[in-house]
Amino acid sequence: MGIIRNIIGVILILAIAYFASWDRKEIKNRLVNIGVMFVLMFIVAFVSLRTTFGISLLQGISNAFAWLNVQAQGGINFVFGGIMFEEGASVFFFNVLLPIVFFSALIGILDYLKILPFIMKWVGWAINKITGVGELESQYSIMTTMIGQPTAYMTIKDQILAMSGKRLFTFLMTSTSTVAASTLAAYMEMIPGEYVVVAVFLNIFATFIISSFINPYDTATENKYMEEKMNANKPTEIESVSEVEEENEVKPNFISVISDYISNGWGLAVAVAATLVGFVAIITFLNNGLDALVGITFTEVVGYIFSPVAFAIGVPSVDIVEVGSIMAQKLFTNEFVALAEVGNLTGIISEKSLAMISVYCMSFANLGTLGIVTGGIKAISEEKAEIVGGYLGKLLLGATLSSLLVAAIVGMFF
Repeated sequence: MGIIRNIIGVILILAIAYFASWDRKEIKNRLVNIGVMFVLMFIVAFVSLRTTFGISLLQGISNAFAWLNVQAQGGINFVFGGIMFEEGASVFFFNVLLPIVFFSALIGILDYLKILPFIMKWVGWAINKITGVGELESQYSIMTTMIGQPTAYMTIKDQILAMSGKRLFTFLMTSTSTVAASTLAAYMEMIPGEYVVVAVFLNIFATFIISSFINPYDTATENKYMEEKMNANKPTEIESVSEVEEENEVKPNFISVISDYISNGWGLAVAVAATLVGFVAIITFLNNGLDALVGITFTEVVGYIFSPVAFAIGVPSVDIVEVGSIMAQKLFTNEFVALAEVGNLTGIISEKSLAMISVYCMSFANLGTLGIVTGGIKAISEEKAEIVGGYLGKLLLGATLSSLLVAAIVGMFF
């Protein structure tokens, strides 16, 4: 019965995406691509979760990140090693968030050595050849996974300026439906690493499936439109001379590039820490306040509200309130707040529920991300930011449906 509810959940998710579509007639032209991506999702989920090879591979990747996390402690201990804590204490900021600085530095090294652009180009090329979602879309899906948003926006600034609103929607949905590589090790400190890794793979295909329903378009037509816009926006002769001068400028050296990535990593770690302090404090306040007034906590209330969603995608009935509560917290706050709660439920909820809620949390689909999206695009173009502002609600819906789709498919293998 459990797998039947997972299947029904997939159908419901696709039905919602269909009725939210801007152009239902165009969906039929994407059905082959959608079918291919579904097959790939099932293969990846099956191999990763139900074969000896897949389980060993995911465990190996998880162990590699764990090893790198240990290396990060070298720098953390050097700077903060004199701070004493009670025996057995684990400080979230030091053990989970600060390693983000080290992983950002590693990504900077890969970028400087041109390894990162190589991976983005050819993995994106392979995804496009298999799925037919579009070369630029495929490459961007890898880009946003590797370097995160809003940094990824700036790397395709010229393309964004020339994009139609439809294509921009798909790009933004890609960045809100995935997670950044620099934070993967942090997630693995809170939940089993294999769920983090499998979610990274599945998110890419789930995003394109949902966007193919909500926002279907002909890639060739969009490419032609963008090419015409970029040609129309070509710089004048004076501007071209200026560009040549810029190209002849000395490029940033290795140390400056790595320093920038390290600074970005530190900023991200501090920003996440501040967010956690604020949101967890608010949730604690609401829990204690409601409990004192009516004898029920805030997390229990939202758990009951979202429990039908958890039930619909196939979460075991005994766990739907707990899982529904985490779904709500992730939507209203961020994935770090939700994953901290998932970690607390390890051993309490079933393995299937743990797997489903873990992969569901592996995205930036939350209200706070909408502000980041708007701010990132506004820094590039006020006009594009106004367009984005008109579909933020649908963007959040699409990203959330993508996360639910991944959870429902993963649930079929437990």
